Amino acid sequence: MRETAAWIDIGAPPARVWEVLTDFGHYGDWNPFVREASGSVTVGARLRLRTHPAGRRPRTVRPRVCAVVPGRELGWRGRLLVPGLLDREHRFVLTDLDGGGTRLVQHERFTGVLVPLLRRRILAGTGDLDTFNQALRKRAEAVCAAA
Repeated sequence: MRETAAWIDIGAPPARVWEVLTDFGHYGDWNPFVREASGSVTVGARLRLRTHPAGRRPRTVRPRVCAVVPGRELGWRGRLLVPGLLDREHRFVLTDLDGGGTRLVQHERFTGVLVPLLRRRILAGTGDLDTFNQALRKRAEAVCAAA
């Protein structure tokens, strides 16, 4: 098993951050890592995410939503080909900060027989999480300022 995480503090309330995070139809307007996204924020729903990892070819992934707590947590799971080869669980957790802001934590957990072979690639993905977080902060703060 291998885990990675990245967090950021955002000058917008959790409800506003949640609104931006779950508005998949507008990801292309602000998100340099996940440029296309579609699907429903419903446990069991299949998402379609077009990612652009730094230094690698774009790819489309189709994870299944595994956790939804509106305004607080969104999670999905995906796998490479068959269970146990390379499984990935991704979670976003939003918590209140004093002063009305939000702390967003992205957490990824990788399991399966390929994890030891892909260790470097998994760790390199932390930069993509940071890119996503920075762009989300910029968008949520702009939306909050415009409201």
